[in-house]
Amino acid sequence: MVEAFSKAQRGRTVLFLVVCGALAAAAGVVGIDDNLPGQSLAWLSATALVLAFVHPWRTARRFLLLTGASLVGFVVFAVLSSVMESAGVVGGGVFLLLALFLCPAGLLVGIIGAVGTFIASRREHQQHVPPGSRVA
Repeated sequence: MVEAFSKAQRGRTVLFLVVCGALAAAAGVVGIDDNLPGQSLAWLSATALVLAFVHPWRTARRFLLLTGASLVGFVVFAVLSSVMESAGVVGGGVFLLLALFLCPAGLLVGIIGAVGTFIASRREHQQHVPPGSRVA
C-alpha cells in the first residue's frame, strides 16, 4: 500500500482518488436509495478507491490476499451492521455500506488482478525459457 504513494506511482494514485471522490459526489447527488444509477456510481467509486492503493501490485499472491480479505470483510461488516442495527446503535449503516460497496469492489479487483498478473507472469516466464527446453 505504501508503494502507491511512492514518487513514481503518486500521480496515478492521486488520479484514482480524484475519480473516487468525483464518483462518490455524483452518487450522493443522484442518491443510492433504491436507485441503480446511484448505486452503480457508488460501486465505481469504491472500485476506484481500491485501485488507488493496489495499482502498483505485480504479484498474483497480493491480489489473492485482497480477494480473501474482501470475502472475510464482507461477512464481518454484514454481521457488525446487523448487530449494531439490532442494538439500536447509530452508525451501523456505515458497516452495511462497506459490506455492500467496498468489499465487492475489492473482491472484483482481487480476482481480475490475480488472473491478470498470473497470466502476465506465465508469459514472461515462457519468453525466458529456451525453445528446446520446454516441457510439453
